[in-house]
Amino acid sequence: MPRYKLIIEFDGGPFVGWQRQENGPSVQAAVEAAAEALCGEKTTVHGAGRTDAGVHALAMAAHMDLPRAYGDGVVRDALNQHLKPQPISVLSAETVTDDFHARFSCVRRAYEYRIVNRRAPLSLLAGRAWRISTALDADAMHDAAQVLVGRHDFSTFRASQCQAETPIKSLHSIAVLRSGEDIRIRCEARSFLHHQVRSIVGSLAEVGRGKWRKSDLRAALDAKDRSACGPVAPAEGLYFMRADYEKS
Repeated sequence: MPRYKLIIEFDGGPFVGWQRQENGPSVQAAVEAAAEALCGEKTTVHGAGRTDAGVHALAMAAHMDLPRAYGDGVVRDALNQHLKPQPISVLSAETVTDDFHARFSCVRRAYEYRIVNRRAPLSLLAGRAWRISTALDADAMHDAAQVLVGRHDFSTFRASQCQAETPIKSLHSIAVLRSGEDIRIRCEARSFLHHQVRSIVGSLAEVGRGKWRKSDLRAALDAKDRSACGPVAPAEGLYFMRADYEKS
């Protein structure tokens, strides 16, 4: 059975998340239904990550096996045709070897969180960014964020329902970048805990507001206690940016 790697863009607003669930529509289920419409058989689509309800993606990697071979462009276009009118786009489809796995072959994942720091409400970006009306010091946020880089016990920034075997993760990099009223927080790691990025962003916002200092963020990390976390940032500002794989 030929295997295809997909790169998928989606608006997470209408979905309960990437993963198929019984309590509402998911991105995974929508792509699987489109694949069944293409080939006439049920197939499982495996994603590089599991996004929460309301989280978006610019380039979610996924893979699926089909019962017969199609041209890459045919797969992309057919899936997009059957996905209409849902806010999901298959940007590319590529034939890959059988040992490729979108989740287990991934060596790094990148997320970006988007904040709009202004008094006026959002119109064009409503549901796609977190508006914070009070002034934020992005430089202080970036400086404080560097205490999180490296291998740590991230229990403080882990959701209570997280199913990961261990809270110990390695955060490769985190950057807080400002351009006018737009603030973007970029995080890269091999893998993340449930709500880890949103928990970190919420705590960094406390630094930006001047309520926390860098030492407070370090103390929260060292506490290894969920109760030490700041408010969790809303899902609507989070984007899955890309999944990286070893070059063959």
